[in-house]
Amino acid sequence: MTLALTSPTYDVTAVRAQFPILARQVNGKPLAYLDNAASAHKPDAVIDAMAAFMRTSYANVHRGLHTLANEATEAFEDARTVAASFLGALSPDQIVFTRGATEALNLVANGLAPEFAPGDEVVLSVMEHHANIVPWHFLRVERGVVLRWVGLTEDGGLDMAALADAIGPRTRVVALPHMSNVLGTVVDIPAVVALARSVGAVVVIDGCQGAVHAPVDVASLGVDFYAASGHKLYGPTGIGLLYGRAEALERLRPLQGGGEMIETVTQDHVTYAAPPQRFEAGTPAIVEAVGLAAALRWLMAHDRPALYAHEAALSARLERELSLQNGVRLHGRAPGKGAIVTFSVEGAHPHDLAQLLDRYGVAIRAGHHCAQPLMRHLGVSATARASLAAYSTDAEVDQFLEALTRARRMLS
Repeated sequence: MTLALTSPTYDVTAVRAQFPILARQVNGKPLAYLDNAASAHKPDAVIDAMAAFMRTSYANVHRGLHTLANEATEAFEDARTVAASFLGALSPDQIVFTRGATEALNLVANGLAPEFAPGDEVVLSVMEHHANIVPWHFLRVERGVVLRWVGLTEDGGLDMAALADAIGPRTRVVALPHMSNVLGTVVDIPAVVALARSVGAVVVIDGCQGAVHAPVDVASLGVDFYAASGHKLYGPTGIGLLYGRAEALERLRPLQGGGEMIETVTQDHVTYAAPPQRFEAGTPAIVEAVGLAAALRWLMAHDRPALYAHEAALSARLERELSLQNGVRLHGRAPGKGAIVTFSVEGAHPHDLAQLLDRYGVAIRAGHHCAQPLMRHLGVSATARASLAAYSTDAEVDQFLEALTRARRMLS
């Protein structure tokens, strides 16, 4: 996963024109939306696709024989095919639709639970999002699983030597981010897979940021599971993706029981459907799947190397400008990091900064970013985070820097 450095062909003005919300103002100022790591905005292609589907073709899927049911089922399964193409899966059957990446990671942890014995180990890094921590804590409490934590290098990279030391004969799962939602650190997934395979461990990857900021080919990466979130990929909320190798998905027990996920049900016995239906109990997020497919098509229709280079160039400029300011501490400077800039300002609480920046139309994130172990590792209770997207501009960076200067004057 390599991020380019320049973006000579990228037309960000044309991209922004496709996002109606970006035309609004906040507190009398143009909106400078730099909270994309939390959730990205939606292009017209997504809004229109969802509205058109509800107006013309909506029905429940997989259950009806009438025209609308057939059209809805075709659209829903087409979304699975698009998602498989986007992630590089070998088959659409390797894609499970979930309510989000959080449910996807819980599905994996719950599904593997029967395989754990007391003393078995799950290896995590200190930069995990809580969604890739708490499900494993459930197993720590319920199954006696031991959590092994891996630290970071001085620049915020994953300490690969420490990872190698942490993986041992009792390791059953290695669960890591593709890209940190706080530091922007990109993890060398093939190297992780090689270490995990040496002891037969399962590799689970939180791809919420990685899938947004660089091409992903899960088959080449060799991971067992890869989770992604629709709303960070310019799609709707309420839907996520879980990729699983065919053999890995077969290992999992269902997270929920109900309609669609069964093969047969009697008064005395239940048999489950094959993946992915085994993990999609009840009526799925049909409209959201249509919207997600539109978002992924929108992304794949772009010159994605130029898009990622555009993000990288803006991120590098933002980091460079902040590094020149006295009293500003940047968190995460690992080579090849993604378009996420997290920082602390001496004498200013991140929440105060965020509220003051909002007065000038600038939206950033402040808090622990659902990564409290990382905050403790960094020696802070919270940080401020500016995160970039396909539609981010130099003008927004300028607006942010000016607003930050004014906010610091007020707080001093």
